Order: sequence, then C-alpha cells, then structure tokens
Amino acid sequence: MSSSDTPPDLAEAAVADDAGSERDRNDPATDHATGTTLDLPVNGSEVAMPAEQTPPRPTIWEQMGGPMGMLDSGLPVVVFVLVNAITHHLGVAIASALGAGVVIAALRLIRKKPVTQAVAGLFGVGIAAFIAYRTGSAKGYFLFGIWSFVLYGSALLISILVRWPLIGVLWESVNGRGRTWRANRRLVRRYDYATAVWVVVFAARYVVQNQLYAANEVGWLATARLVMGYPVYLLAILATVLIVGSANGMALPSIRGRFGSKKNPSAEVAE
Repeated sequence: MSSSDTPPDLAEAAVADDAGSERDRNDPATDHATGTTLDLPVNGSEVAMPAEQTPPRPTIWEQMGGPMGMLDSGLPVVVFVLVNAITHHLGVAIASALGAGVVIAALRLIRKKPVTQAVAGLFGVGIAAFIAYRTGSAKGYFLFGIWSFVLYGSALLISILVRWPLIGVLWESVNGRGRTWRANRRLVRRYDYATAVWVVVFAARYVVQNQLYAANEVGWLATARLVMGYPVYLLAILATVLIVGSANGMALPSIRGRFGSKKNPSAEVAE
C-alpha cells in the first residue's frame, strides 16, 4: 500500500507519535529506558539537595577512647608488672612495657586516632620506664603518675581558691561562651563544687598509691592504678555533669527515654 492509500487518521497518529518521540528525546524529565516521566523541578528551578548535616559531637566516653582507650592505658602497666614478676629482671620488664607502648601507638595510628593521643601515650610510658630504670626499682615505674596526681590536684585546688575553677574554664571554653559565666555567682559556685570533686579524686589517688609505693607493693600498686583510673574518672565525670549540668539547662537521659517502649506506628500515624 502506498502512502497515498494510508487513511488520514492513521497518518495523523503516526506524525503525532514521531513528534512525541522527538520531545521525549529532548526532554530530560523522561527516562528513555522505561518511557516514564521523572519527577524533576519545572521552570528551570534547581534541584533541591538535602542540607548537609553537622556530624554529632563525640561523647565523653568516645573522647576517652571507649573500651579500647581503657585497654591502651592499662596494657603497658599490666605487661610491666607481669614480666617483672615472672623474670625478676627490671630491664626486661621495662623493655616489654616500652614495646607494648609502641604497639599501642601504632594501633592508634592504624585506627586513625589523633597522632597527639598516640604520642602522649607513648611519652607517658617512656617517662615511667625511664624513672624505673634510674631508680633501679620496679615501683619507680609508678612514681611519675603518683606525683602527677599532686600536680593536677594542686592546680585544681588553687583555681578554686582564686575563684577561677578549672572545670568552669574548661566547660565554658568547650561550649564557646567565653568569660560570661563569671558574672553568674551561682554558676561559679557550681563550678567550684565540680572542681572540688576532681581535687578529691586526685588526692585519693595520691594517698592510696603513695602508701602502696612506700610499702613496695608493686602488684597492688598496679591494681590501684587500674581501678582508680577510668572507673573513678567516669564517676567524677558523672558527678560533674550532675552538679554543673542543671545550671546550664542540661540533664542526663532518663532510663525511660533510653530503654522505654517505642510508640505504636499506627498511633504515630494517627497523631
């Protein structure tokens, strides 16, 4: 059949179909594979992109390193005491502790933890090992930590006496509020109390561990170092939040809010 024999209605349909195909090829809103129309903005408006979300701040537990942080801080001490008890050779124990410190620093870097954290941990182990070597005694490994408690506790106590509690300085610096908190006497008093908590923590660590050091109880000294480390720090942090948080409009998450039952989805839809 020639083109002249084609019925008029079929010819018009073919022309319309060709025109529609041409429009689809030029229309970015058409999926050419499926022939469906895409939901794109019209009138040349830009595509609305989801706003970038600010990553959440790391929690205090995460900043302290979590379970791995506890392992990192305690492993060199445990290695030192165990090797010293087994070999009765101070040099071997010191070398083992340093080796553990190097391994921990390397693992921190592999886990992409801050380099300063890795270097600081290794530096602390190095100083403790050096003092043990110089004193010729295994208990010397703990001497640096014992006297650091005196330094930290004294600095905190002095800050209370001069009415610049260090917990307040640190807390407000983290929250970016500068020195405005100094005008609030009630808030300053709260920071005094919170700073006093940390004074008690460092004083207790010094008294207990210094007594064990004097008695040459290396095993118990290592135990006290571990037990009075992260567990006590976490309790002190909790006390700090309870003392200071309420004055700053903060509150700890309730047990019901964290472990309570979830709403029925149908109820949420109804709301």
